[in-house]
Amino acid sequence: MERWFSAANPQNHLRLLTLCAIASRAVTVSLLWLNDPISPLTSSLLRWDAFHFAQIAKEGYVYEQQWAFLPEGPPGWIDILQGGGLAALVCDSTLTLYRLSLLHLQSPSLALIASLLSLLPSSPAILHFAGYSEPFFTFLSYKGMLSCARQQWFSAACYFMLASIFRSNGILLGGFLLYGLIVQSFLRGKIPSRFAPFIFHQYTAYYIFCNPCEPNVIPPSWCTKKIPSIYTHVQSHYWNVGFLRYWTISQSPNILLASPVLALLFTFSITHLINAVPPLFHASKLGVIVPSSPFFTESLIPHAIHAIVLSSALLFASHTQIALRLAASMPITYWAAAWLITERPWWGRMWIAWSVVWGAAISVVLWAVFLPPA
Repeated sequence: MERWFSAANPQNHLRLLTLCAIASRAVTVSLLWLNDPISPLTSSLLRWDAFHFAQIAKEGYVYEQQWAFLPEGPPGWIDILQGGGLAALVCDSTLTLYRLSLLHLQSPSLALIASLLSLLPSSPAILHFAGYSEPFFTFLSYKGMLSCARQQWFSAACYFMLASIFRSNGILLGGFLLYGLIVQSFLRGKIPSRFAPFIFHQYTAYYIFCNPCEPNVIPPSWCTKKIPSIYTHVQSHYWNVGFLRYWTISQSPNILLASPVLALLFTFSITHLINAVPPLFHASKLGVIVPSSPFFTESLIPHAIHAIVLSSALLFASHTQIALRLAASMPITYWAAAWLITERPWWGRMWIAWSVVWGAAISVVLWAVFLPPA
């Protein structure tokens, strides 16, 4: 076993991660089969937002509230639901996370720990099989972040643009390119492509709803807004998204369920900025400054800022339990967990226990029987 964890054998780490990823998927399939032995790979996959994704892929946008979802699925996806699940399974981000962690943390052992922790997700493990947006969004986000770390800015912009097809809040990924603009002036002009899918989605809706062909048809009220956006209208009107709207007694269980992952993200991100930012102001005088911890390197600053912004939006102006799913799209989640394990062992054990009990077991069962959170 020692050779697997040897700092000099990243290739061994990649092989170990591949085996562990396969094993974790096998466990998830077993749980699905126990829940629904008749059709384990179809009916148990069609849950929550997957209904909307599948219908949009098959019939297009039929109802106004469906415009909250971007058109991610190919036509006919609903007819081969297993195909959507297979595609999600192929988009495994574990190895990409390892390579990204290796660049930022400069430690094969820490990169391995973070990548192994990603196999204990805060979201239902079933999302690796369902035709959901998260596996694709996470995969493309990681690829874009890895390209940024390698200063491959054009490919990063392309990956982020593709990621935004799956989730509109992926617009925040443009911050990684924006951070590069601060020190790389030649990158100017790459950011707009990041918004292209979302802008096209909004323009299509505006053209359909705000320019009716029949003269007696009255356009919806959102068409007269200063910034006419069907996305903000649908999120507010149909999904009750807005500042503190979700903070009700009835939703308190969902907020509590998301609190562990949000607490981890806020704690680590703020701690990182406190330790990583001040030395930058003295670097010009003192030369290269060695960080006090591999987790406090300058390269993680955009990840910390992104985590704080997205987590704040999820906590105060969204369905907070979505954080359980979106946390997987932020590699800083697993760097934070690795930080706990190596520097706060007791809290690290608590995180692992929660991940095993919740992400790998309870959430899978709740998903399969159509119970929240989702």
